Amino acid sequence: MASIWVGHRGTIRDYPGFSPSVDAEAIRKAIRGIGTDEKTLISILAERSNAQRQLIVREYQAAYGKELKDDLKGDLSGHFEHLMVALVTPPAMFDAKQLKKSMKGIGTNEGALIEILTTRTSRQMKEISQVYYTVYKKSLGDDISSETSGDFQKALLTLADGRRDESLKVDESLAKKDAQILYHAGENRWGTDEDKFTEILCLRSFPQLKLTFDEYRNISQKDIEDSIKGELSGHFEDLLLAIVHCVRNTPAFLAERLHQAVKGAGTDEFTLNRIMVSRSEIDLLDIRAEFKKHYGYSLYSAIK
Repeated sequence: MASIWVGHRGTIRDYPGFSPSVDAEAIRKAIRGIGTDEKTLISILAERSNAQRQLIVREYQAAYGKELKDDLKGDLSGHFEHLMVALVTPPAMFDAKQLKKSMKGIGTNEGALIEILTTRTSRQMKEISQVYYTVYKKSLGDDISSETSGDFQKALLTLADGRRDESLKVDESLAKKDAQILYHAGENRWGTDEDKFTEILCLRSFPQLKLTFDEYRNISQKDIEDSIKGELSGHFEDLLLAIVHCVRNTPAFLAERLHQAVKGAGTDEFTLNRIMVSRSEIDLLDIRAEFKKHYGYSLYSAIK
């Protein structure tokens, strides 16, 4: 069965002629010598698929009795260390850790929470939640509940539940009905019925929502985005806008996140690492194309 973490538009594929034992030995040498051979680490870990990296991790443990990630942590530092450790972490575990990090300490990184929860499929969310509980002995929902509040919290919890419909079939009459509900919940009443927005935007499939947004435009003569901006505010507004952007074009949404992370003085490595690693086998080719299209220069040159 194909992994739910692998798409057709990734930049990383299975490496041909792969040998976990040869790679494990080369990595061991690169770490053990005087000074670290970063070039070797990059040439191996950045050019194998995650499934292959997991085999290297197993092989490394069997051959040297140590966890590869611990040896990498002991030998490297800074952002490079974070990136190498991210590469040897299974995808669901990586996302669970990123979610934990977003909620740790003082202040919550709402942007990261929104990005992860809006771009993962229901099946991925279920797997992330399981891993989260196993690692932190606390449910993802409990942590979200203690770190957020109000409609934003409700919507995040709905997404974290992984109940979004994943079918590709669209139902035109449902789209018409949902569009009416959204119109009556927002534009067409005093005050906004936020629960209706959460229910529809967090549970319907992306293709279904695309159709609903078209219907919405027909009814209200307004774009759903403009209505959300006019009716809602704060992180809840940010979350719903993120869903709309993902429904229309997930790679473009992630390209925008990357652009925010690299533009101006200082780089947001937390976001840069996360998107590059987590999308490298899913849709990074498309993210790269969207980046170039929207910003006029390549992601490659931005990172450089």
